[in-house]
Amino acid sequence: MVAALNDDQEVDATLRAVLVDVLGLGVDQVAAFTDSTALFGDLPEFDSMAVAGLLSELEERLGILIEDDEVDADMLESYGRLLTFLRAKALR
Repeated sequence: MVAALNDDQEVDATLRAVLVDVLGLGVDQVAAFTDSTALFGDLPEFDSMAVAGLLSELEERLGILIEDDEVDADMLESYGRLLTFLRAKALR
């Protein structure tokens, strides 16, 4: 694992990069995501099969551990909710 990040913008940039790399989304599409952009259930690429790969890659790049009991539909509902969760984990 890499060292935990220390900046809100680094976590945001990492999440965007993982969405591009793991889900195969376009860079321009992901760059336009706002806090209210719906993710799970709205993006066809972000289905239940993709969740494990996405979370594993986020753990690796952010140097965090995401416990199974921390993962729920609310956390994955929107870009902003996922980002808030990741910032809380990575910026402790």
